[in-house]
Amino acid sequence: MKEPTGGERGQHPAPKRSFLRDNGLGLAFGIGFLLTLVGQAFAGHAEFNSQLVDEGLARVDFGGYVTSSDFAVDVTENWQSEYLQFFLYIFVTVWLVQRGSPESKEPHKAGTGSDKEQMVGDHAKEDSPRWAKAHGWRQAGYARSLGLVMGTIFVLSWLAQSVTGVAAYNERQLRELQAPYSWGEYLLLPDFWDRTLQNWQSELLAVASMAVLSIYLRQRGSPESKPVGAAHTATGVEG
Repeated sequence: MKEPTGGERGQHPAPKRSFLRDNGLGLAFGIGFLLTLVGQAFAGHAEFNSQLVDEGLARVDFGGYVTSSDFAVDVTENWQSEYLQFFLYIFVTVWLVQRGSPESKEPHKAGTGSDKEQMVGDHAKEDSPRWAKAHGWRQAGYARSLGLVMGTIFVLSWLAQSVTGVAAYNERQLRELQAPYSWGEYLLLPDFWDRTLQNWQSELLAVASMAVLSIYLRQRGSPESKPVGAAHTATGVEG
């Protein structure tokens, strides 16, 4: 049998990369999203039919409900508030800081950073994204692409909420033999702003709570927390 050479001794084969391990976070939340969406559909269907029965109207089947404006507006009003949260947080944390929070940059690092710090243009690395190596509008657009995409999804989902919302609202109006509203009129109604603002305030409260509570509280091993022994004043460090 061949004796291992000095260079071979102590070497271990590289561990096999697992798709599930490497993508566990995205897969877990993606599956969770689908399960809760299905759960919402069944619960919403039961609630919707209960309202119809109370009004002396015929029930609708499951397929009819999940393709209705009532289901669509319930879904999109939650989506738009979530993407608003991320859109705002991505942009405001460029300039605003929270001393002691792992969710914040260090106070002296507020701002967009230098080209060298951001590894763009002439400071790009060999494995940097192609548009990070570019100059002009391509680099400027790519440097803000995350916030722009989140903002675009927010605007589109908010638009979808308004369109499905006016359809659902007018269905109730017609069932009560009341005149329907146009899309523009609906945007001024309390129904639209009640749906919108009750979601916005909960998202903003959650972000503020996370930024402030993480100054003093810890979750060992989480990248959303500071190391357990880190000082309360330590800012921008992850555990």
